[in-house]
Amino acid sequence: MAFILPQLGTSHQRLWLLSGTGEGPYLANNLLGKGWHLRVSVVSEAAARVYPSHPCLEIKIGALGAGEKLKAAISSWPCRWVIDATHPFAREIHRELNQACSDLQQPLLRYWRPELAPGRAKLLPNLVALNNEALEGKVLLLALGARELSKALQHSRASDHCVRLLPSPKALQTALTLGLPANKIACLKPHQSKWAVEAALCRQWGCHGVLTRQSGGCNEAHWHELCEALNLQLLLLSRPAGAGLNSKELIAQIGHPKNFHELCKNE
Repeated sequence: MAFILPQLGTSHQRLWLLSGTGEGPYLANNLLGKGWHLRVSVVSEAAARVYPSHPCLEIKIGALGAGEKLKAAISSWPCRWVIDATHPFAREIHRELNQACSDLQQPLLRYWRPELAPGRAKLLPNLVALNNEALEGKVLLLALGARELSKALQHSRASDHCVRLLPSPKALQTALTLGLPANKIACLKPHQSKWAVEAALCRQWGCHGVLTRQSGGCNEAHWHELCEALNLQLLLLSRPAGAGLNSKELIAQIGHPKNFHELCKNE
């Protein structure tokens, strides 16, 4: 487990990374290796466990809030940069961070996960566009997350639906409340390399297609591979417009803390 050090480093030695379990650990390892004192914000204890134990790493668990609450949190821990490496679809977080850092004149960098080539997948501009997909008589697997489940069901013309959700009581309750039968709901956390469970579920449920988000990264790549292997239609909800740095660009721009080389000489 990571160390909890509330006064880690001085402001010009510190970075605050907001991320999840995707690129977060990779970025954290690289930034720690460059000599930074790092605070990482994650949403849950489970997400915190994928980060390394390091004397210069602090893990902050839970939502930071919005508006004045978010500005107070950022002000309480001055740092060289705040780094927004949250999910591409986390619109509210991106907006709140931009506003808070702008108001505080706090330097902000945004990580932008590279987009994958769509291949045979079809991009949908929004969930309303599902109305235009000829899905009658077909079984559609929804792998969007619980928040967008209701809207997807509202606009889908598929004859039957099944869902893959993250394992949380709230997500399960949402799916059940929307009328999905328990035997058509799978609550599991995707594994970066083992997707045999998803493939087995698609076969068991007789799926003809999958609807997921154009999030980039390992998860989307696995859906491309799975749908290609099983000859399923892949529908991707287009990611929100945005821009930022890829991981190499981000790490290169951040570089070392100002006094890193002086510290190395004294050791």
